[in-house]
This record gives sequence, structure tokens and C-alpha cells, in this order.
Amino acid sequence: MSHNTFGHLFRVTTWGESHGPAIGCVVDGCPPLIPLTEADLQPWLDLRKPGGSRFVTQRNESDTARILSGVFDDGAGPVTTGTPIAIEIQNEDQRSKDYGEIARAYRPGHADVTYQAKYGVRDHRGGGRSSARETASRVAAGAVARKVLGQGVSIRAGVVQLGSHRIEDAAVDFGATYDNPLFAASAEVGPAWEAYLDGVRKAGSSVGAVVALEITGVPAGWGAPLYAKLDAELAAAMMSINAVKGVEVGDGFGAAALSGESNADEMRMGEDGQPVFLSNHAGGILGGISTGQAITLRVVFKPTSSILTLRQTVTRDGTETDLRTKGRHDPCVALRGVPVVEAMAACVLADAMLRHRAQVG
Repeated sequence: MSHNTFGHLFRVTTWGESHGPAIGCVVDGCPPLIPLTEADLQPWLDLRKPGGSRFVTQRNESDTARILSGVFDDGAGPVTTGTPIAIEIQNEDQRSKDYGEIARAYRPGHADVTYQAKYGVRDHRGGGRSSARETASRVAAGAVARKVLGQGVSIRAGVVQLGSHRIEDAAVDFGATYDNPLFAASAEVGPAWEAYLDGVRKAGSSVGAVVALEITGVPAGWGAPLYAKLDAELAAAMMSINAVKGVEVGDGFGAAALSGESNADEMRMGEDGQPVFLSNHAGGILGGISTGQAITLRVVFKPTSSILTLRQTVTRDGTETDLRTKGRHDPCVALRGVPVVEAMAACVLADAMLRHRAQVG
């Protein structure tokens, strides 16, 4: 399988399968002398790991990260050495027997049929490489990227729409995201959203969601035209996440309803002699280059494909059948997708920062 690596100067390669002995990543291109320990990785992995509430899969994984290389303690504390950082996360709670029925039958909405068509073989145990379990490796890499970026860059995300239930833009509060089990960017929607998702979960069904992302502290100038646009690379990173089917930057599709006058982000001179934008319809990126404003994206997750309702499908030998997906699954995969969205943004931004510094000093 190819294309397991992304990034240019800050490069991330992930490896491993859902039901293999372990998963992990190799981060190459991290500058040296950055303080880094496993304790820097674990809080972010704990946010993504399963079993945190009744609204996510009950697979019991500690997602404990182990740094195998690329860090050295010369007496003043562990720091990066500039060499590849290898991180391992053990798989501890595989239940491969749950997937016996899909060894031959393709699950609707999953990558089973496409993996079989491309490779002629697939690991049916939890989806193998196509499982969302792989995203734990991305979160570990994102934790390293945050250390590269430093505290000046803030990356925050949260669920702003669950099924048909939506948080109004003015009510979005990213500070509330990790204080509720639904990762909602609001403290006000909890009871109503929990009751709604409980109904979905008990019915054995699933729903989609929208995750909003806000990045502040990125200076003007990151990204490059034409084929390294910052918004294009952020969008590609988001689209690589399991179950993501759409990305908007700034006003996104809403811009189609605006006039040129409404959409233009007008400017005036600030007290520091630098341009000040009067609006941010562009989402903090113009011509593929950051403007210095907040970078805003919205990421659409489809409903989890694994549901208990019988669905029509076919088997590898061409037999038509009905299939009910067993196992432990999220009624809304977007919930644990929030820290993954943040991690992928961090990796893209760390790469953009290093490339900007390499080109312009």
C-alpha cells in the first residue's frame, strides 16, 4: 500500500492496522532541541481514545504512546534530536470474532469493496488499515506538531451540528468542547443533544455531524501559490480523515449566496501600520496564503457506516445478501473526530511554518 506519508518538511508516516499488535507513526523533519516527552502526547490521545462515554465505541484502549526514537535526554530533559521520531501505540482490545461475517460480505458504506478491488486482499478485522483506529497515530503526530508551532498558535475545534441539530454561529464556544461528552462547541446544547443521540444509539443507527475549526496566531504569509495553497493543504488533510465528505473554508458554500460587495473583506490601516480586515469571509486565507486573521474551516462527517439495521450488499463471490454490522461502533464518528481534525491542522501548519521559514527566512 502506498501513500501512507503526508507533509513536505514536517513529514508524517502512519502504520499499523486496527486489529494488529500495534499502530503508530514516524515523524520526520521535526527540528532539534524541542522539549518532548510522552506526557506531551498523552493528553491529546486521551481525548480521542474510545470508551470515554456511552456515545462512542466501547472498545477498551488506553492509547498509551511510547516514543521509540528521535528524543534524547542530555541531562536537561528530553529534547528532539532532529532525527525521525517513532511513536508506538499498542492495540489492547481487539475482538476480531465480531467481524467474521464480513470476511466475505462487503459492508455498505465502508471501504471493503474498494480495498478488495484495488489490492485483491483486505484485512476484514475492523477494517484493517481503513479503520478510524489509524487516526490515533495522527493525533500523536499532531501533538509533536503543536510543540513545533509553539504556544502562539491556537488550534480549536468542536461539533457545531449533530444530525439536524445546529449551534448558531454566534453561540459557538470552542472553550466548551472538551467539557462535554459530545465534543459540542457549546455548553447549552448538552441535554437536548444527549437525548437525541441516545435515541440514535439505542436504535442501532447513526448520524453525521459538522466539526468547526478555528486557528489563531498564524501570521500573514504561510502557504504558497499555486500548488501549495494553505487552504488546499488543510482541506486535503481534512478529507483524508475517515468519514469526512466535505470541507468549507471561511464562508464556504455560503459564499455562493453573497454579492461581490458582501463577500469582499475590506481593509483599513491599523495603528501599527499594517492592514486590518473588517471581515473574514475568506477564512483567513487569500490566494492560498494566510492573512493573519483567524483561519476557519468546517468539516462534514457522514453517519457512521456500521449500523445494526440490515442493509443490502454482495459477497466476494457475487452472491446478494443482507448484512447487519456487528461490533463496537460510534453512533456519530465525528465526536472523536474533533481531536483528529485539530491534529491534522497542526501537522499541516507545522509543515507550512517550516517551509515558509526555509523560503523567506
